[in-house]
Amino acid sequence: MQGLTLTPRIDFGNIDDKRREIKVHFLSSFEKFESLHRLLASDDAFYQQPEPLRHPLIFYLGHTAVFYINKLKINKIINESIDESIESMMAIGVDEMSWDDLNQQNYEWPAVSAIFNYRQKVKMLILSLIDTLPMKLPIQWEDPFWIILMGIEHERIHLETSSVLLRQTEEQYIIPNQIWQPGTQTGPAPNNQLIHVPEYTIIQKKSGKTYGWDNEYGELITDVKAFKASQFLVSNQEYLSFIEDGGYQDKQWWGEEGSAWLAFTKVKWPTFWRKNNNQWQYRALTHWIKMPWSWPVDVNYLEAKAFCNWLAARTKKSIRLPSETEWLALVKHVGLATDEPPHHSQANLHLAHGASACPVNHFLFGKESFGDVLGNNWQWTETAIDSLPGFQIHPAYDDFSVPTFDGQHNLIKGGSWISTGNEALPESRYAFRRHFFQHAGFRYVESENDINQHFNTYETDELISQYLEFHYGAEYFAVPNFPKACIDAIVQNIDSTSLSKVLDLGCAVGRSSFELARIAKQVDAVDFSTRFIRNAINLVNHGKVKYMITIEGDINEVKQFNLDELELGNQVYNINFSQGDACNLKEKYHGYDLVFAGNLIDRLYQPAAFLEDIKKRIVAGGYLALTSPYTWLEEFTDKANWLGGYKENGENVSTIDRLAQILAPEFDCITMQNIPFVIRETARKHQYTVAEFSLWKKNS
Repeated sequence: MQGLTLTPRIDFGNIDDKRREIKVHFLSSFEKFESLHRLLASDDAFYQQPEPLRHPLIFYLGHTAVFYINKLKINKIINESIDESIESMMAIGVDEMSWDDLNQQNYEWPAVSAIFNYRQKVKMLILSLIDTLPMKLPIQWEDPFWIILMGIEHERIHLETSSVLLRQTEEQYIIPNQIWQPGTQTGPAPNNQLIHVPEYTIIQKKSGKTYGWDNEYGELITDVKAFKASQFLVSNQEYLSFIEDGGYQDKQWWGEEGSAWLAFTKVKWPTFWRKNNNQWQYRALTHWIKMPWSWPVDVNYLEAKAFCNWLAARTKKSIRLPSETEWLALVKHVGLATDEPPHHSQANLHLAHGASACPVNHFLFGKESFGDVLGNNWQWTETAIDSLPGFQIHPAYDDFSVPTFDGQHNLIKGGSWISTGNEALPESRYAFRRHFFQHAGFRYVESENDINQHFNTYETDELISQYLEFHYGAEYFAVPNFPKACIDAIVQNIDSTSLSKVLDLGCAVGRSSFELARIAKQVDAVDFSTRFIRNAINLVNHGKVKYMITIEGDINEVKQFNLDELELGNQVYNINFSQGDACNLKEKYHGYDLVFAGNLIDRLYQPAAFLEDIKKRIVAGGYLALTSPYTWLEEFTDKANWLGGYKENGENVSTIDRLAQILAPEFDCITMQNIPFVIRETARKHQYTVAEFSLWKKNS
């Protein structure tokens, strides 16, 4: 099999040569992703959902192309959509559900041909942008080419995750071909042994040579004490001993989380194993094959952890999964650089050796011949992902890392046979929920070292913390809570007993949504930022949140509030929080008695188009409530799209007059008033602002 291109260097080079290199990198990714999906036997196969916790396969075929367009639009590199319907439906690809939280929502997915046509248009656009966008080296976060690289690396992630879904798809829906054949090397599995790794000081710090995700940035220095590591990844043969010893029936190895997963799934062996006529078989990418005993076992974290617990009891040694820094110590011990991808000949990476794993003793590293320090299968670690000190969220993709900083996503290291691009770098940091499957196995360590896991148990993002204080914290200078004051103003001017279904757009961290839930049977709450939505959902789930606010400089204090203290604890079950773009809402958002858009209108990239669209989503006799200080900025809205705050033919154009023009004749303004608000920045710095509140009623 022809391997995929390595992630390009972005810190030096000739501009023209770099454009050509990035173009090859893009085409390699884009076309290989389509090639994978052409394994599906029919259009019907694209709509299968082999993993209940993930979307059907058709979603991912569209999602990776949509990602380019949405990120380019957000960063104002392009202005126009290609297909708004597809881009709305296939924008959000996060599958972060719990194993016992199945999503039964139905979608009317587009035709397969429509998605391939859409992809072709995206392909031509990206190729044109690579030729024409301004480029400077090194390529940095704020540069347009960073977004192009982000799209490429994003698709390479989905190349791998989609291949996992194909492994879970029934054979009848797949037609194998020569391009995606598994490797043929098999043989007896080697005996595993523990080998000494001396102590090392590990410095985690992104070098800047290549593209990186935001969680790789920052710096952490860790002194790792000596330990022993298994020479090889655990093979199918080695794992069989655990199965034959009743490992899946004995709860003592599994812990609380593992036991709950085991009881729910009722599995008896790994998901890619089966017995046929009393013979073990193994699911390769496209079909079942005779069990390759020398290949690494594919398991989730819970299974890997149970095996380690079993082996520890059996050997009376301190056996566990390695920490992230212990794995990095092994990388350093065998002489590998963390910021450079290995060559095709060094490891089973980049799809260079067939569409499968290979024997665990085929690729050896260092003088002790450690197998698969990189490649073949990902390796589960004992470390739940968290940010490195100095971490900053990339504004173009604010929900890539932060939702995983919850103690429930463990790091996988080393890459697999299909890992490519950034995934193949030792310094990369990818994490999955512990019950999820990837092409992932594990190696174990014998270690007495403590694993010092530090979690952000409180919200530390400065902007989010300001909004939490703004929505739920103290009142400053006797100015009432703004979200509550807005909903109170609505209630004072309408018959709120008639409200059945309402929409809260730009809900941020959710106070207005909770207040609306007092008076409406159903509240749909939508915000563009997943960071905001994540905190609102945490409130629904836990009823409280901690956050840090600045006193002065680097001096902070931790604050906490409880929904019950605000008498909002009962207002959670009729609210649906979700991420969405107010200028490109999904069709399901319709039929509202009230739409509230708080301080949103002057932060939209197409405010007039938003108003034209939202009018249709409100029922006759329904209401539209708007608040805004009318702070028009080109940072958010191109000046040509401002509703007001400019001169036309020498005359002043105000926002409220333009609102009346756009909403007429369907809506009448029934009241306007000023509502002040205060945002606390530090103990001695506050923003005092006055928003105009206007309430509009749709004609019956």
